[in-house]
Amino acid sequence: MDWLIGAAGALIVAGAAYRKRSLSESGAAAAILMGTIYYGAGNVFWFGTLLLFFITSTLLSRYGKQRKADLEKSYAKTGRRDAGQVFANGGIGMVLCLINAWFPSDLWVFLFIGVMATVTADTWATELGSLSRKPPRSVLNGKVLTAGESGGVSWVGSTAAAVGSILIGAGGWLLAGWSGMDAEIWPYVLAALAGGLVGAFADSYLGATLQVMYRCRACGKSVEVSQHCGQDTVRMRGYAWMSNDTVNLVSSLLGGAAAYGIAGLIA
Repeated sequence: MDWLIGAAGALIVAGAAYRKRSLSESGAAAAILMGTIYYGAGNVFWFGTLLLFFITSTLLSRYGKQRKADLEKSYAKTGRRDAGQVFANGGIGMVLCLINAWFPSDLWVFLFIGVMATVTADTWATELGSLSRKPPRSVLNGKVLTAGESGGVSWVGSTAAAVGSILIGAGGWLLAGWSGMDAEIWPYVLAALAGGLVGAFADSYLGATLQVMYRCRACGKSVEVSQHCGQDTVRMRGYAWMSNDTVNLVSSLLGGAAAYGIAGLIA
């Protein structure tokens, strides 16, 4: 029955997101599969935490959409998520959910909190940080960067990352209690805050060092896409295999590890 409930819930949410153009066809299919597993193999805690990330991130992607329109042309991923982006954001959590179904442990729970805090923090930082009136600065040397350039951080974005992380921690704690799990609030909140910030800054660092980046021949901007301004871009740095999705996966693992480490110190 849990699997049927999960499938029905995932179908409703993914269908609505597809109609609102927040998910592509492949993204909707991936979301249905993922949501079914999150509830079927897990419970309200796993499914609800994923939903909390997805709903808040989708709403923020629409906030100030006109001002972000030009920036999205520079990103490898836009507000309409495809299957790759869905799995990059929720794939690790899905694996942790399955492992926990077979071998229940707080290890998987807090790793999951850290992973979800990371993807939330990164998304919130991008969506709100891109609206900052002050230009971002390089996470490596503090140099002023153009808005949307990979590796940039700002006070607005960093604050948004922290708030998003805390929301995941507090929401996860409430959902854990609702699911009958023994949960104290501070391990969840502090673990999420640590995991989210570590993951978000790791994402910026990897974006500034290893992620593949291109330069537009026409406007000269540093972008994540192989085409910009209607023509092919030139690869300027990074490894071809270190895409935006790969950066998300690596930073999520680091955020999960940080969250578990903090939870272990507090508990």
